Amino acid sequence: MIQLRRSTERGHADHGWLKSQHSFSFADYHDPAHMGFGNLRVINEDRIAPGTGFGTHGHRDMEIVSYVLSGELAHRDNMGNGTAILPGDVQRMSAGRGVLHSEYNHAPDATTHFLQIWILPNVQGIAPGYEQKHFDDADKRGRLRLVASPDGRDGSVTLHADASIHAGLFDGAERATLALDAQRLAYVHVVRGAVSVNGTPLVAGDAAQLKAETQLTLDQGRDAEVLVFDLAA
Repeated sequence: MIQLRRSTERGHADHGWLKSQHSFSFADYHDPAHMGFGNLRVINEDRIAPGTGFGTHGHRDMEIVSYVLSGELAHRDNMGNGTAILPGDVQRMSAGRGVLHSEYNHAPDATTHFLQIWILPNVQGIAPGYEQKHFDDADKRGRLRLVASPDGRDGSVTLHADASIHAGLFDGAERATLALDAQRLAYVHVVRGAVSVNGTPLVAGDAAQLKAETQLTLDQGRDAEVLVFDLAA
């Protein structure tokens, strides 16, 4: 079964310096029908204005993944990490028993466009942790590249959660399939462009929730970038 979540149905917040679209309930946006999907709790599509950002704030017991689409995101935390997250990077921060961090766009004239993703961990109270890796476009072209997994296999970042994330780029005749466990859930988020998901056309910001499916097919892409989540039911 496939259920669609269209981009236009998402929650929206405009704080001036930050424009955000929420796939699931978040902050002042509350929709009881969209509190998450499996252990996927948050996908926020954020645009941070030049010279602004999130001041120091705290999280706990959450796996937080940042995926930058354009611009640059400056990250700093109380674990001693101070890095720049660029397009192609996947950053994982395990909040564990508590972490403080900030995220800024220091560019004077460019907006930072990124996805903020929260996944519920399978263990609580762990020591906070941080990991960041880069995945070239060539690794994602016409295929689904594993970028996050519970065991860090194939060079992916390690999630303390029963979830995996694949990223792919598709255009023209490029096509990819992924075997699915019908006892689990899959969530496809179209980051940009347009693509067909098991025969259903989706555009940027759209998502497909898959239950009891055994295969995922992505094709008919038009400058598409896609994230695919394999999730605990």
